[in-house]
Amino acid sequence: MFSVSQPPKLKSILIASGLIISLAMGVRHGFGFWLQPISQAHNWTRETYSMAMAIQNIMWGLFGPLAGIAADKLGVARIVIIGAALYVAGLLCMSLVDQPTLFIISTGVLIGAALSCTAFGPLSGIVGRSTTVSERSWAFGILGAAGSFGQFVMIPAEQQLIALTNWQDALQLLAVAILIVMLPMAFLLREPPHAVTHHQHQQSLTEAIQEAFSNRSFRLLICGYFVCGFQVVFIGVHLPAYLKDAGLTDPSVAVMALALIGLFNIFGSFYAGKLGGTVPKRYLLSGIYFSRAVFILVFILAPLSAFSVYVFAAFMGLLWLSTVPLTNGVIAGIFGVRHLSMLSGFVFFSHQLGSFLGVWLGGYLYTLEGNYNTVWMITIGLGIFAGCINLPINEQPITRQAPSLA
Repeated sequence: MFSVSQPPKLKSILIASGLIISLAMGVRHGFGFWLQPISQAHNWTRETYSMAMAIQNIMWGLFGPLAGIAADKLGVARIVIIGAALYVAGLLCMSLVDQPTLFIISTGVLIGAALSCTAFGPLSGIVGRSTTVSERSWAFGILGAAGSFGQFVMIPAEQQLIALTNWQDALQLLAVAILIVMLPMAFLLREPPHAVTHHQHQQSLTEAIQEAFSNRSFRLLICGYFVCGFQVVFIGVHLPAYLKDAGLTDPSVAVMALALIGLFNIFGSFYAGKLGGTVPKRYLLSGIYFSRAVFILVFILAPLSAFSVYVFAAFMGLLWLSTVPLTNGVIAGIFGVRHLSMLSGFVFFSHQLGSFLGVWLGGYLYTLEGNYNTVWMITIGLGIFAGCINLPINEQPITRQAPSLA
C-alpha cells in the first residue's frame, strides 16, 4: 500500500489550498454577472456568452486529468502557478476581446485550463496525501467549504466591482487579485513524503486508469457527477437572467441568492465531509441529488418573490458543492491516494460535460423558446436519475492481486 506519513505542515497546506480554491471558485461563480453587460456591449445574443462559458467548462474537464497527472508527478505547487498565469490571461481576454469566436476560444480555453490547475482536482490530491484515512473525508469537507466561502465573498465583491468601475476594469482587477493571492500560496503546497518499500509494485498510470474504468462503482460515480455539473452551472450562470426576466429586476436579489448559495454551502460541504467519515457516502450522495430535484420543483412551482429566491438559494447552498468531498472520498476509499488527482480529474471531466450541456442548453433553449422552463424540468429529471444510480456504489477498497501503490 502507498502510505503517507502525517506531515507537520498539514495546517499550512489546508490554509493555502483553501485560499487558492476560494479565489478560483469565487471568481468563476460570479461569471453570470457578466452575461448581460458583455452581451449588450458587443451586441451578442445570450447564446454567444453561454457558449464561451460552456467551452470553459468542457476545457476545465478535458484538462482535468492532465493537470491531475502533472500534479501527481511534479507536485501541486507548480501546477497552481501555471494555472494562475492562465487565469490572468483568460480574464484579460474577457475584458479586451470583442470578436465572438476569439472571445469563445480565449475565454473558454484559457480559464478552463486555469481552473483545472487551481480547483478541486490537484488540490484534492495533495490534501488526500497529507491526511490519514480517518481525517481524509473531514479534510475534503474543509476544502469544499473553502470553495463555497470564496463564492460567498467574491460574488457580492464582483457585482460591486462592476457597479463601481465597469465590467472591463472589474475583470482586470480580478486578474491582479489572482496574481497576488495564488502565487504566494502555491509555495506552501509542499508534498508529503511518500513511504514506499522496495518490494512494493508501483502502479503505472495505465494500470490505474484501466483499474478505475473497469470498476462499476467508478463508472456510476462518473454518471452521477455529470448531473451535478449540469445543475449547478446552469443555475449559477442563468439564475440572474432568469430572475430579471421574471420581473425581479433588482440586481441585489440575484447577488444575495448566489451569495446565500455560497454561505450555506460552507456548512453543507463541511458537514457532508464530516458525515462521510461515518455514514456511507453513496447514501449521502443519493440524498443530495434527490433533494435537489425536490427543491428545484418547489421553486419553479411556487410564486416567485425575493423571499422564495432566498429560501431556494439557502437550501440549494446546503447541497451545492457537498458532492465534492463525498465523491473524492469515494475515489480515495476505493483506489487510494497515489493517483487521486488524476482519477478525480477523470470524474470531474464528466462533471464538466454536464456543466457544458447545462450552461449551453440554458442559452440555446432560451433563444429558441424565450424561457428556461424546459431546462428546469431537465434538471429535475436528472436529479432523480443521479439519486438512483449512486445507491448501488460499492465503497470498499479494491482488492489487488499484486501489491501496488494505492
